[in-house]
Formats: sequence, structure tokens, C-alpha cells
Amino acid sequence: MDLSERHALIIDRLRQAERAGVTELAQEVGTSEVTIRRDLEQLAAQGVLRRVRGGAVSLLARGEGPPFAFRELEGFEAKQRIGAAVAGLIGDGEAVVLDSGTTGLEVAKSLAGRRVTVMPLSLQAANALAATPPTRLILPGGEVRPDELAVTGPLAEAGLRALRFDTVVLTCCGASVEHGVTAYDLADASVKSVAISSARRVVLATDATKFARTAMAVVAPFERVDVLVTDTTAPRQTLDALAALGIEVHCV
Repeated sequence: MDLSERHALIIDRLRQAERAGVTELAQEVGTSEVTIRRDLEQLAAQGVLRRVRGGAVSLLARGEGPPFAFRELEGFEAKQRIGAAVAGLIGDGEAVVLDSGTTGLEVAKSLAGRRVTVMPLSLQAANALAATPPTRLILPGGEVRPDELAVTGPLAEAGLRALRFDTVVLTCCGASVEHGVTAYDLADASVKSVAISSARRVVLATDATKFARTAMAVVAPFERVDVLVTDTTAPRQTLDALAALGIEVHCV
């Protein structure tokens, strides 16, 4: 396993048991206890866990996603490919709502310098798009969530309702045929839903790991999604089921 895969496994184990030992993690991952201790120290510095004698305990509440800094490294190359593929689906002159999250940030990087109008729902994406003419940047109102730097709340929702967009690029915390598109944060789910209602086309950009998760807050059923862009490790059975719903599926 590489670094991001080990970290993801450690977080998953702590979500299941809330505490995990160095020895058992090393055996499961197939690496040395020294490597696991180093991994735990790195995750502790990111606020994901707390080190205890012989292992670690989770600092994430049940139903809470890992911090942005961790997710930014998780599946980075796949997210880069997804970002470039999504940008390729957007034509010059389009008006786009760009969702928050690490995948949304990669889309922003690929759109920077394009002749498009973009309203990003995070400060990270806004920063990536700033001063990149001829890209037109529209900033939403709203409350900024710490760490995530996503904008939510009544002001953000009012700004979205006042405009009409060609495309919303949606990101998510979980995705399944049964439960649809989901998010960990209630306010984030609400602003995503409003963004969907303000756009003519919905493009869901998500890496394959999200198909193994269902978060608490429902954003929308998959029937509201027009296009899915994901990576090649996504489960084939799920992709076939989504294609049967009429969704245009792209694996990159």
C-alpha cells in the first residue's frame, strides 16, 4: 500500500472500532510497526486521531468526514484526471456552479484560464480561479466553514437562487444507487441541493471511494444526475446500474 491507502485504511478501522493497535494495523497493512507509528503521528497532526499507548483512538465523530488536508492527498492522481475530464465536458461561454471539496478544487484548476463564468462554493476553488483571465469569477455569499473553507447558509443559497447556470459540478461524501448522493454536513447538503435546482445540467465528479460510503444528509437521488465522472476503479455493477438510469458515465 502507498501512503494514502494506508492512511485511508487506518481511518476506516478507527471508524469501525474507535481504537486500533499498532501491531494489528501493521499486520493488516503488511508493513512494519515503525511505519504505522509514523502514519499515526502524521494523522494525529492532522487532527484525525489521538495517539495512545500501543495505538490510537479516533477524534472523528461518527458520520463526520476526515479533514480537507487529508482528503486532498487521498487518491490525488485520480482526482486530477477527474478534474481534467470534467473541464473537458464544459464548453466555452458556459456558466458553472462549482462545488466545494478536494475534487472540486481539481476541477477549478483545470477550468482556470478558460472562457467560462464560474461561481465556486469554496475559497480554495475561488483562489485557484482568481486572476486567470478570461475566466469570469463570481463569488457567492454565505458562511465559511472552518478547515473546509466551503460556503453555506442562507446567503449562499439566496445567491444561487438568483441566478441560472448551464452546469453544476457536484461533489459528494457518499454515493450509492439506493441512497443517492449524500454529504456529511447538513448545511453543505442544503447548498448542494439549491445548486442542483439552479442548473440545467448536473455533473457529479467523484472518485471511486465514495461508492463505498453513505453519509447522513441526502443531497439528491441519482435520477437528478445527468453525467457521472469517476475513476476506473469504480465498481462495474454500480456503474452499469447508473447507466441504466440514463446517466452518462465517464471513467478516467
